[in-house]
Amino acid sequence: MLELLDLRERRERLEPRRLEIDPHVSDTVRDIVRRVRDEGDDAVLDLALRFDGADLRERGLAVSPEEFAAAIDAIPSALRLALDGLIDRVADLHRRQVPLEWWDERDGVRFGERVTPVRAAGCYVPGGRAVYPSSVAMTVTPAFVAGVQEIVVTTPPRSDGSIHPEVLYAAKQAGATRVVKTGGAQAIAALALGTASVPAVDTVVGPGNAYVTEAKRQLNGVIGIDGLAGPTELVIVADATADPSYLATDLVAQAEHDPQAETTLISADPAVIEEVRQALEAEVVKAGRRDIVDVALANARAVLVADLEHAVEVVDGLAPEHLQVILVDPRAFALRVRNAGAVFLGNATSVPFGDYGVASNHVLPTGGTARFTSGLRTTAFLKTTSVVELEPRAARQLAREVSEIARSEGLGGHARAVEIRAERQDER
Repeated sequence: MLELLDLRERRERLEPRRLEIDPHVSDTVRDIVRRVRDEGDDAVLDLALRFDGADLRERGLAVSPEEFAAAIDAIPSALRLALDGLIDRVADLHRRQVPLEWWDERDGVRFGERVTPVRAAGCYVPGGRAVYPSSVAMTVTPAFVAGVQEIVVTTPPRSDGSIHPEVLYAAKQAGATRVVKTGGAQAIAALALGTASVPAVDTVVGPGNAYVTEAKRQLNGVIGIDGLAGPTELVIVADATADPSYLATDLVAQAEHDPQAETTLISADPAVIEEVRQALEAEVVKAGRRDIVDVALANARAVLVADLEHAVEVVDGLAPEHLQVILVDPRAFALRVRNAGAVFLGNATSVPFGDYGVASNHVLPTGGTARFTSGLRTTAFLKTTSVVELEPRAARQLAREVSEIARSEGLGGHARAVEIRAERQDER
């Protein structure tokens, strides 16, 4: 628990844990995709029985209106209000991300960009270890804000063929148009290829297990994807202003997600690391998901760095999903960091606030991919299309330059297409 890695003398950067593809998983997913392509609903129903123990042949894959109504009645009012607040916060965040269309005109060229939503989107919501209405809100809400007409949620059913009421309520409130009782690679395949019960969509978002991730990888190009998700990651950078008991709870909070969760504490002060270690030992005893927490924290580490400049280098090398900064001046440190999915500043700002919609989406890049990509945004459901209109005089004026470049590239047809327009204008 919090294995010490002293880098003060070596000043090394650390490498993130990369997403590795298991050949067995890859082969299994390839077979599932083939079956869904060839057999449609029959394959999805068979796999639901095989993997989830749910016989859906009579009830069907799609959630009925009656099931939605029953879910609303089954949820305590306090939880309904909390989920409504979560969805409202996420909607407010994602409305701020909608890009604006624009138009301009210069020297006879009218040009601009149209912004249009995809026709249909799929939102994968994991099940299994826990119930995730928050993931419904995080994936469905930005699609709804973007103006997507058809939003399909897929999630693994329980063995009795039902979906958790919290998931159904969140889906309805966030704007989903359909919920389908299927999970795993077969859900991604059904969304990409379409079946009688699952409409084909244009893009699929949302985290899942290794099989879901591999299905997204194999079908990328048939559909758009948000990214390939790995186990959750947390890096904390702290000094003596940090409350050790706060940091201990933060480490446990991330560890309870997954046995493979990766948690790292970085400090230039050995005393901070020791205090957090002691607080963590006391906090783990109280953990509710102790079996998962113990496995995850067995790989947790504390990195002793030379100074804050070195800490920035270590953070950028790891490019973590979540970065928590508790320093005398956390904002100044955060402005120096290039690579992180989401950043949380100060003692009061625990990562779970972001997990539940306080100014952040929780679908974030993992495995070092924060070096080149962002968390889930409204733009994942939007396309930008360039629009160009030339007046005849503009075509004549630009033809010479365009023709010159086209012929230098050996593309005479391109050159001729613009030259003929200039010639016709000259004849007039």
